[in-house]
Amino acid sequence: MRCPFCGGEDSQVKDSRPTEDGSAIRRRRQCPACGARFTTFERVQLRELVILKKSGDKEVFERDKLARSIEIACRKRPIAPERIERLVSGIVRQMEAIGEAEIEAEVIGQAVMEGLKTLDAVAYVRFASVYRDFREARDFEEFIGAIETVARTGGK
Repeated sequence: MRCPFCGGEDSQVKDSRPTEDGSAIRRRRQCPACGARFTTFERVQLRELVILKKSGDKEVFERDKLARSIEIACRKRPIAPERIERLVSGIVRQMEAIGEAEIEAEVIGQAVMEGLKTLDAVAYVRFASVYRDFREARDFEEFIGAIETVARTGGK
């Protein structure tokens, strides 16, 4: 594994352990050239997924991109990083379980919305504002009003 600090070609594994949810192996590494320590994660990839965008474009699914978008929605919220990681892993497993090599972007967006709805209401609204392209304050009001209506009626 190449060192992200000095670009050295070799690194030594100092410690390996499974992540909390068992979906990956966490490895602590050290570069013999510069002495820097860094962490890598090793995950099983069942197949390479392709996202079908609304525009018709296709893009290779990137787990890290999904994780970043969820982390941005959860920024400055009292949410443990492990819970975010579990959400990301769960969404990836859902996408792989569909059994298709190509998945519409909307399916992924809806899975994120459902996951954030149960994780944190503020993160849910933040993600929805970008995902649904809110343009003015009234869009937020309508969305939050719909959430409150569903909460009052128990989802009926």
